[in-house]
Formats: sequence, structure tokens, C-alpha cells
Amino acid sequence: MRQGRLAGKVAIVTGAAPQAQGIGNGTAVAILFAREGARVVLVNRSERRAREVQQTIEAEGGDCMVCAADVTNAHDVERMVETTIERYGKLDILHNNVGGGPAGQRMSIVEVSEEDWDASMTVNLKSMMLCCKYSIPRMREAGGGSIINASSVAGAIGLRDPKTSLVAYSTAKAGVSGLTRALAADYAAEGIRVNCIIIGMVETPLVVARQGEEVLEKRRRAIPLQTAGTGWDVGWAAVYLASDESRWVTGIDLPIDGGQMRILERPR
Repeated sequence: MRQGRLAGKVAIVTGAAPQAQGIGNGTAVAILFAREGARVVLVNRSERRAREVQQTIEAEGGDCMVCAADVTNAHDVERMVETTIERYGKLDILHNNVGGGPAGQRMSIVEVSEEDWDASMTVNLKSMMLCCKYSIPRMREAGGGSIINASSVAGAIGLRDPKTSLVAYSTAKAGVSGLTRALAADYAAEGIRVNCIIIGMVETPLVVARQGEEVLEKRRRAIPLQTAGTGWDVGWAAVYLASDESRWVTGIDLPIDGGQMRILERPR
């Protein structure tokens, strides 16, 4: 067994493969979990992309498996958890990374349709509820565990895109923090910790693919630390929250944002 901060643990990472070429948040989390000794279940809608992550992990000597699933579907989520138990015998860590949504969610409250609003709630919030619903009973059997929910500064400070409203997305992400605190309170006595990572303007492969250099530079200047974040920054935060180093930490929102939420911007 590989030694490391997560040695002997079994982890599920949802949204484990990037939507474009490169290292996204979920991919970085999965790779670092494996490097730290965890056995990792790579959950993704695209099995092909997840297989690419699997090849990377296994080339480094890590132990992982792929589970193609839609985490907005209860049947798929239940199968995901039971497949984990069948392969590895237990579940210690759940990293909920899936998020995003349809273009229609990027409309103002007076423009957004009910369908797009519901779609945003489903992919960003219901998915995490389902994953927690089916994972927690198995974590109980293991004597405890760690759940990590990925959220966004948009849900914490009402971030507004210059061109579009983020009201549906922001509301869903705010719900992730509420879900985190509620579950942390409900299951603390059973040794199940639940925390939330608030992700700032990280340059994921999809962001880089969609934005030009000018926009990326503008994003960088808006960050107090004046440097762009990467999936690795998110990944190391997840390693801490998954490990026994954070055994006395539950119910928190941990910003990984270069200071965006806590440091006042300098006048332009």
C-alpha cells in the first residue's frame, strides 16, 4: 500500500475528468488523493475522459477505477457508491466536484426560465445531496469519513459576470454552503466531517479554452495575490480536508481564491 497522508483510505471524486485538455479541479484532486495513498473512484459522465485520468494515476503507481455516472440521477449515484464498496470494501472520502450548468442559467432573475433555474439547482446542488445521501450510510459503516463539497465565490459574495447575471448559479452555490453546514451538524457525532471549498477564479481547462488572453489577464489582476489559481491549489486544500490532519475541522467554508473574498480590492 502506498504511504502518504491518505494511506488506507478510499475516496470517490465526482467530475474527476476535465471538460477540455489539461488539469481541472477534479482531476487535480483525484491525482493528489492517489499520490497520497488513497484508492480513488473516478466518477464522470464521459468514461473516455475518466480513462485518461486513470492512465495518469496508474502510471504513477496509484490504485483507481472508473465509474461512468450522472450524479444528478439517483440510480447512478447509488450504483456509484455500491460499486465502490464492491471494489474496495469501504468508503472514507467523498469529494463533490460536479457543477456548472446550462447557458440559460446565466440570465437575470426576470429573464431566467423555470427550466434553466431548475437545471442549475439540479447540477450544482441536487447532485451533491444525492451523493451525500448514498455515501453517508457507508461512511457510518467505516466509522466516519470526510465529505468535501466544491462551491464558488459566486455563491459567497454575489459575484457578477460583466456580461451576464449569475443569479441561478450563485443561488445554487450558496445552497452548497448551507447543505455543508446542515450535514456537518447532523453527522458530527458519528465522525463524519463535512466541509466546503469556496473556489475563486481558477484557470481550469474549460475557462482557458473559452476565454482569451485579455480576459484571463483581467481576471488575474482582479485577484489580490495577483496570480492565477490552478486545479492543484484546489487539490491540496482537498487533501488537507480529506486527511486526518483536519480531524477537528467540520462545517467550514474554506476559500481558495487568492484573497478575493477576504481582502479589499485596491482602487483602480
